[in-house]
Amino acid sequence: MQSFIKNRWKFLVATAALAVILGFFLAFGPPKLMAKTESPLFCASCHVMQSQYEAWFNTGAHRSIRCVDCHLPHQNLALYYTWKSIDGMKDVILFHSGNVPEYIEVSERGQGFIQGNCIRCHSERVAMIDKERDCWDCHRLLQHKMAGTRLTN
Repeated sequence: MQSFIKNRWKFLVATAALAVILGFFLAFGPPKLMAKTESPLFCASCHVMQSQYEAWFNTGAHRSIRCVDCHLPHQNLALYYTWKSIDGMKDVILFHSGNVPEYIEVSERGQGFIQGNCIRCHSERVAMIDKERDCWDCHRLLQHKMAGTRLTN
């Protein structure tokens, strides 16, 4: 019995070590893999994001930043890579299962990341305003689905 427990622990430790090594290799091993997965072209190529990509590309205000600059948390690297992994795997599963929604909407969690990143990047400009109100309530043309549209009176 004790031999079984000892072998089981060896197996679990070896499996965990292999998973960590594999994770580090995938994250940092292949040349520039992390940089490729953080590019807007990568986001547009992997799932039905073409219209969001086009809206981002054709809207001048944020054309110089990447999708991950707005859509992932930036408080620390562990949180950033955790949510990058979760969101990326969710997208891969949806894409390969054929369950991609017709209209992609940002989740409430994602809206929190976006709001936090707006405030982080524009902290000097928003110091005196209500940070509880969503930035895109006023800045409607920055929303992907409304970018490029013109509101007429």
